[in-house]
Parts: sequence; structure tokens; C-alpha cells
Amino acid sequence: MGSNWQPTRPRGPIAAMYHSPGPKYMVPGSTGHTQTFATGAKKHDPTRKLAPAYSFGIRHNKYSNDCSPGPGYLVPSNILRQGKDGTPHYSLYSRPKDITMFSTPGPGAYAPEKSGRSASRTAPAYSLSSRTRGFKFDNTPAPNAYSLPAVVGPKAVGKTSAPNYSLTSRQKIGSFHEDLQKTPGPGTYRVTDPNINRGRAPLYSMTGRNQMPGDTTKKPGPGAHSPEKVTMHKLQYPQHSFGIRHSEYIAPLIIDPVE
Repeated sequence: MGSNWQPTRPRGPIAAMYHSPGPKYMVPGSTGHTQTFATGAKKHDPTRKLAPAYSFGIRHNKYSNDCSPGPGYLVPSNILRQGKDGTPHYSLYSRPKDITMFSTPGPGAYAPEKSGRSASRTAPAYSLSSRTRGFKFDNTPAPNAYSLPAVVGPKAVGKTSAPNYSLTSRQKIGSFHEDLQKTPGPGTYRVTDPNINRGRAPLYSMTGRNQMPGDTTKKPGPGAHSPEKVTMHKLQYPQHSFGIRHSEYIAPLIIDPVE
């Protein structure tokens, strides 16, 4: 079926076949009176008759202050030369409420059981409150501030105590390791620096490593070059790309809406 396809011919010409902008350009108008500000030329069809054009002017300032109100305000009909005519005026208000008479309460309106101690005798009622704070000058000790005397040991009150023995540490006086001469040992003295009484030895210090001055820029290696891509001095084959199919009768895509 692909080999037998033939393009169909339209029955008549359509607007999509014409690519010219049409008679819409460089045609002056036949209505109105327009004039360009740059050149001052009048854009009107010279083959048509130009009717007179009138413009609205601006409001001019007043040369004198007009203080009279004019006939713009309305005079009430009841205002005379001497003032109001004195006719009575009536207004409509809402209906007043009826005066209600005092309603005497019945026997069921009272609750004598809720009268409380004001009407009948009641038993005494007690409540538990929090403990009151003591006075600042009240230093009476509590029961746990006292303690009974010990009954064991030499401090027993009214009791005969047995002898008590204790173990003390070993004393140096009179012992086998007592230092009777009181002479200092070799570790008591400080070692003298040999540079004081002898020739001073040479002193050396270690400093940081110094680098030699040189070029620190990066140099491209053999793998950075691509000689197979060079086409300046060699022949290059034509390169083709696949495009999209266009149609002369397709409508353009309008993104912005027309206001």
C-alpha cells in the first residue's frame, strides 16, 4: 500500500496555500483622523473624502469665585419666609410592651430544705486543713532531736565499762628503719648541666622543607588529545540528521491566550 499512495488534490484553493500577508499592510484607513508623531504624516486614504474632525478641549479655570449655591439644592416645602409653617409632625414607633402585674410566688417556689443552718439546728461540722507554719522564734526541738546515751564503750552513763584496746600504726622512732644520721641520699641533689662546667656542644634545630621554584601548571598528557577528531586538514564526510515532518496546513501552537 505504501507504493500505491498518491497525494490528493484539493477541490479548490484554501488559505493555507497562500503565504503572502495579503492586503493588510501599508493600506491607510478610511475612517478617523490619525497622525504619526514621528513624521507628522496623516494616515488617511487619499482616495476617500476626509470629513472634519473635532476634538474636546480642556476645562478652563474660573476667573471669579462663584459662591452662590445655584438651583442645585432642594428647599423643603414646609420652610417659609418666617421659618417652618408649624404643622404637627408624626412618627411611627413600635408597639409598647404591656405592663405586667406582679405575680405572687406559690408554695412550690420555695425550698425550705435548702435553708441550712439559718433556719434549723445542725450538728457541728469539722474540716481538715493544712498544717500551719510554725513561728520563726519557736525553736522547740522535736522528739527525734533527742538520743539515748550509749551503753557500750567508755562513755556509758551509770554502767561499768570494760577496758578498750586499739591498734595504731608502726612508729619510726626506735624502729629498725629509723634514720639516726639524717643524711640526704643521692636522689636529693640535682644533676648539673654539663654545658655549665664543660664546653658547650653544638645545637641543631629542624626547620620545614623548602620546595624548589618551578612551574606548577598542569600539562596535558598523551591521553588528553584526540587526533581522530581533527578535521581542519583532512576531508570530512557529510553528516546527516533526522528531522521532524512538517506540514503546511498545520495550525501554529498558541500558548498565550488572547485577551
